[in-house]
Amino acid sequence: MTASQAQVEAFDLVIFGGTGDLAIRKLLPALFHRFVDGQIPAGSRIIGVARESLDDDGYRSSLRTALHEAGGTKAKVDAFLKQVGYRPLDARKDEGWDAFAALIGEQSEHVRVFYLSTSPELFVDICARLGHHGLNHGKSRVVLEKPIGRDLASANQINDAVGRVFAESQTFRIDHYLGKETVQNLLALRFGNALFEPLWNAEHIDHVQITVAETLGVGHRGAYYDRAGALRDMLQNHMLQLLCMVAMEPPSSLAPDAVRDEKLKVLRSLKAIDETNAAQVTVRGQYRAGASEGQSVPGYLDELAGGKSNTETFVALKAEIQNWRWAGVPFYLRTGKRLPSRVSEIVVVFKPVPHSIFGASAGPLAQNRLVLRLQPDEGVKLWLTIKHPGPGGLRLRHVPLDMSFAEAFGVQQPDAYERLLLDVVRGNPTLFMRRDEVEAAWRWADPILAAWSASGEAPRPYTAGSWGPSAAVALIERDGRTWSEDGE
Repeated sequence: MTASQAQVEAFDLVIFGGTGDLAIRKLLPALFHRFVDGQIPAGSRIIGVARESLDDDGYRSSLRTALHEAGGTKAKVDAFLKQVGYRPLDARKDEGWDAFAALIGEQSEHVRVFYLSTSPELFVDICARLGHHGLNHGKSRVVLEKPIGRDLASANQINDAVGRVFAESQTFRIDHYLGKETVQNLLALRFGNALFEPLWNAEHIDHVQITVAETLGVGHRGAYYDRAGALRDMLQNHMLQLLCMVAMEPPSSLAPDAVRDEKLKVLRSLKAIDETNAAQVTVRGQYRAGASEGQSVPGYLDELAGGKSNTETFVALKAEIQNWRWAGVPFYLRTGKRLPSRVSEIVVVFKPVPHSIFGASAGPLAQNRLVLRLQPDEGVKLWLTIKHPGPGGLRLRHVPLDMSFAEAFGVQQPDAYERLLLDVVRGNPTLFMRRDEVEAAWRWADPILAAWSASGEAPRPYTAGSWGPSAAVALIERDGRTWSEDGE
């Protein structure tokens, strides 16, 4: 057994929102894979909690399809489900909480993880009831799913309420992007190799692009999404965390607060985007009917049953970090729904060589790029210029050194939740957001939202299956740059 597969203490993991999409598609399959690898001790319990009137057997039956789709055999699934149970509870009603508290109290020595996979509006009620029933003991942790609030004020209300029951050291604000292999490898590439860190600054890097693109529309999440929008749903959390991992100074160690202190410095160094410059450095869009993956798809308003909405489904913006390392280096971020492909990647574009010794017949000199692909096929590409083989003169080619993690290591990469869930059990908060990080992110995002609201402008329309509004292309091209496509 490797160090990464080290055994953990016996635990109880309670998933509030246990019948929801995240629990069924991600959390339970992640726990199942850790069970198959022998990392869930005997005696540990996984308990789904939701309002639906189910018993243990009914809940287990509802999970079987997802677990089989996750690669489970009947024998393995049956063995795992013996450790899974269910309790019907309403976070806003007293009924059932005494019996639930008695159930949890049966294993007083266990680590307790309360995973709040619910609407943020329920975080306060759930934590208050957990506190009222004495369910927070020395080895308890609470996991908060994003988004934590709609703005700084509501985030503070949630954090204050959670903090009245759970200490900051017990509170794990999860961002599953930080558990992805590629994000972890960014740390290894930067701080484990002498090659990159000396070049990781404004003297050598021209710009950075971060793209999180989805082919899907809002689907059944329409009611939630229309209250959130792309900036709250993706950019304020996932994408800012990726930006921090790219831009932070080398931490003194991988100790949790050493890493998070450096990320916080990045967030506090972001140049303000507000009513004075939002129109120049941000673009918001909303998809219309079009085609996705060969199928006709409706527009956003059609998916809202024809309602009116100014909610953005696409955002592109130009961010700047005002410190010595990154002065003058733009960070271009874009995210959206109903885009041509499902891809999440970070592209670090280095400056061109200062002088070409090659004639025009050799072909153009392309800038070096380091591409870190988070999905769908996690890996790293370093684009280099080399000579094309063969006689007949010197001809240049731009080719990648390409490493797919799955191919290089011959193993299926674990889902991000597999790592993060067991990090919670172990009490390791390195890959989770601290309260001051959340507050700093909202302090930067709130003025953008306020500027959009004050302008009164509707999001720019874009056809489903395209790369967003044409203004997003203009945003980067007026700086003499282009968006990276297909990992180039």
